[in-house]
Amino acid sequence: MGVPLYQAKAEFFKTLGHPARIRILELLAERDHAVHELLKEIVIEPSNLSQQLAVLRRTSMVVTYRRGSQVFYSVSVPEVRELLIAARSILSGIAAHSADLEPATI
Repeated sequence: MGVPLYQAKAEFFKTLGHPARIRILELLAERDHAVHELLKEIVIEPSNLSQQLAVLRRTSMVVTYRRGSQVFYSVSVPEVRELLIAARSILSGIAAHSADLEPATI
């Protein structure tokens, strides 16, 4: 018997529950990146980046391929970009009604 959809959704959103993973997905939604490119954009230790990429790979949200000696990462489905845009829109709407979030930071 398979996992109920609501449980799979909860696991999916848990995967998104780290700022570095969100930033990785934002970058990969724009274009594929090699690890050294991601390190330039995300200010974290290489070992932490590796851990976060491993989480995204385990959940099949990102995939890898080789080009020469470099390993590139890409999102596995284009809907990831749509999800990130939807999250920004939701947060903008919430910010419009809340003093806790500033629209300029979204």
